[in-house]
Amino acid sequence: MEAELLTTETREASPAVAEILSRPHTLDDTGLDHFFVADLLLKHLNLVSNQTLQHLARQMALPGAVLEPVLNLLRREAKVESRSADLSDGGLRYALTDRGRAEALDSLSRDGYCGPAPVLLRDYESLVRRQSVSGCVVTEEDMHRLFRNTVVDDSLLAQLGPAVHSGRAMFIYGPAGSGKSYISRQLVKLLAGPVYIPYSLLVGDTVISLFDPEFHHPVHGEQQDPVHLTSGHDPRYVLCHRPEVTTGGELTLDMLELKFDEQRKQYQAPLQLKASNGMLLIDDLGRQRVSHVDLLNRWIVPMEEKRDFLNLRAGQHFAVPFDMLLIFSTNLNPLELADEAFLRRIGHKIGFRTLAPQSYLRLWQQVCQQMAMENDPDVTRFMMTELYPMQGNVLLPCHPRDLLGLVSDYCRYRGLPARLSRDSIEWAWQNYFVHMDNVG
Repeated sequence: MEAELLTTETREASPAVAEILSRPHTLDDTGLDHFFVADLLLKHLNLVSNQTLQHLARQMALPGAVLEPVLNLLRREAKVESRSADLSDGGLRYALTDRGRAEALDSLSRDGYCGPAPVLLRDYESLVRRQSVSGCVVTEEDMHRLFRNTVVDDSLLAQLGPAVHSGRAMFIYGPAGSGKSYISRQLVKLLAGPVYIPYSLLVGDTVISLFDPEFHHPVHGEQQDPVHLTSGHDPRYVLCHRPEVTTGGELTLDMLELKFDEQRKQYQAPLQLKASNGMLLIDDLGRQRVSHVDLLNRWIVPMEEKRDFLNLRAGQHFAVPFDMLLIFSTNLNPLELADEAFLRRIGHKIGFRTLAPQSYLRLWQQVCQQMAMENDPDVTRFMMTELYPMQGNVLLPCHPRDLLGLVSDYCRYRGLPARLSRDSIEWAWQNYFVHMDNVG
């Protein structure tokens, strides 16, 4: 059973974070200049014409008090025109003139971003530091509470707990099916949250999209109106649960660099930047299509300096914060994947083992209960004393779920209620494990 989230989700930022997130009341408060906001306004009006100030404020995540002076100046420059108020919403509507449309198209040809207004990189760096995973306190009690419904050896928890508390990188290794991926994905729940994620970042005059709904899940009920409120946080940020980013055999080096969409003229942040203040799990290390040496070397500087370096197409080189619970997980021998110099930089090396018989039987009983299948002691004894010795008595956490799932398949096919029997477990065994002596 998956453990519940441990931390209480508060919607109030700490005083240090609140200072960065204070709601802007003027253009100067945003850190953005007039020309950038004007260009973004023109792009939005080019996308959807005849918009009210309220609608523009919501689309751009900037208060109406910030946008109105920019709109007025665009009107004086004959790039935007106002139209009669709509009685249904009581506000003026704005549309592009021919001159404004030409300028919008010119802006889009250079930078196709047309979303919420970005935040300055320096403000984001400060925010990441104040929401750092290294500031999360993890106790022995937290670990045991998180895994109270999971069969995990206390010795393993005693290694994982300090590793998470430290905020340093982890190297997790062990046989396939030993629970590495499942246990690793639970660890993000130990990081106190939530955190604020900006929609996008501004580097020079280039926008980089950061918010990704695949990884950034807003705290329920955190919607706010950017138009009328005079209090609350800067609407360019979204309050989210700490991000959990997992990648496996599909990982390539280019996924760790800025991605530029040639057609849309937009930049997308790399995986590690989306994982900021959360967790990044590199699963199945050594199974990637890219050399594991190149992949591991990519992490050396960020791990040591707590910052990563990215490049824009024009050649601009800039640093971004590198703050996350970074976990490498592999089924292979770590000494065959990484040299001593790299492993020395990893704070914690944690080996996952096969289960002891007593722990295995506890997990077997737990899975039986979850699947509403009665555990037959005679069948279980037959499995442990006669079937497992043929497999070298290797007891893995994945076996109960997989074997009992096959038992259920067998019973349903025969029109029987799902139950353990000698016939059903032998059938499941024959279908689960590879028996080369039957091939030929």
